[in-house]
This record gives sequence, structure tokens and C-alpha cells, in this order.
Amino acid sequence: MSEWVEASVVERIRWNDALISLRFEAELEPFEAGQFIRAGLDVDGERIGRPYSLVNAPDERPHEIYFNVVREGPLSPRLAQLRSGEGFWVAPTPNGFLTLDEIPAARDLWLLATGTGVGPFLSILKTAAPWSRFEKVVLGHSVHTQGELSYQETIREMQQRHPAQFRFVPFITREPCDGQLCQRIPASIEDGALERKAGLDLAPETAHVMLCGNSGMLQDALASLEKRGMKRHRRREPGHVSMEKYH
Repeated sequence: MSEWVEASVVERIRWNDALISLRFEAELEPFEAGQFIRAGLDVDGERIGRPYSLVNAPDERPHEIYFNVVREGPLSPRLAQLRSGEGFWVAPTPNGFLTLDEIPAARDLWLLATGTGVGPFLSILKTAAPWSRFEKVVLGHSVHTQGELSYQETIREMQQRHPAQFRFVPFITREPCDGQLCQRIPASIEDGALERKAGLDLAPETAHVMLCGNSGMLQDALASLEKRGMKRHRRREPGHVSMEKYH
């Protein structure tokens, strides 16, 4: 397949001024839930591309990406302006190792994300694999404000389908909150608030944690998990924590 193929926008979802989802049709190669593609546009004679995780499950169409608009960025503000029927470019071969096939056996799965890092976890949760493989599944999503908690209808549907198995834990870090955890993910690991909210122990004997988000969260959350006896997972050295920097 060629290096780039055309994608056609099916729908644009504007969650707020800075958060956009694009649903699109394109001839992509088969992918695993949790992987990403490169999306691009031609700007001043140069094709600019950036990685974006797929939110849709592998068998779900149209494809979908979820991204934050970087105001001074060369690509995301332009992608955010695309409407139904308009086109952009995608690299057809998905990549990435934030997939369930890459992690070892565990009783419980913890998916902890900041911002648009929740996208690949939604793709994973739309498949049958986590529900058949793990006893409990926890999704933690940390955002600055209540209005940034996107995909709530999708998450409610998961709660309805798997009421005894699924726990959703939202975090609000920059405004007063009610019913969510008003702290960062690493702090909630440190003081046990995440465990209390999820009603589940976070321990190396039972859990595998997947982290996706900004570098500060990844670094601090890993440090907090290491205090619990958990270590980063690598192919040659199995562990308890898989992670991917999202921006």
C-alpha cells in the first residue's frame, strides 16, 4: 500500500473549542485496538503528519480519531476545521504497542488516561477481549474541567453492558468537582483514593496497569506504582505497567 491514502470525513464532533473527533472513511490495513495512525494535510506545499490513536474498534466503521487542538500548531487547527465530505491524508499502516496482546496475564485491568489519551482505551473496551480476559476492568480518565469528559454516552453503554465488571473513575483537576476525584492520577494512587473509588485493590499480585497521556502523568504515576511493588512491563522483562506518551 502507498505511504499515504485519502481519507474522507464522515462526521466532525466538536466537544468544545479544543477537543475534536473526526469520523472518516479510508482504506487502512487491519489494526489492533490501541494502535495509532498518522493523519496529515498539505500545508504550504509540505505534507504535515502527526500520530493519532484510533478510537473505533477494529471491526467498527467509520474510523475515528480524537485530538486536542493546539492553537499555534500547523496541523490540528486545520484538521479541526474539516467538515463532512472533505478530505485529508492518512498513513494506512497502524502502529503502536499499547495493545492487550502485549501485556501479561493479570486478574484486573486498569486503564488510566489523561485528556485525549482515553482514545485508545475506548477502542480496546469496544472489543470483546478485555471482558473475556479480566475479572474487573477500571477506566480512569483525568481532565482539567467537567466539560472535557468526552464520550460519556459510550462509557455509560459499557457500564450498562458490564455492570459487575466495569468501573469508571473520572478525575477533575482544575475546578471544583462533585462525585469525581478532585486530584491527579498519581496522587490518587499514592493516597489510595483511586482504589477506594474503584472498590478494588491495586496490587502487583492482581493488576496490570496501562497508562496513556502526558509525560508528567506517566512519570509520576509510574513512580507511585513502583512504590507498590509494580514495575514497567517490557517484552524481555515482564512487569505490571504498560505506557504510551500521548503528547
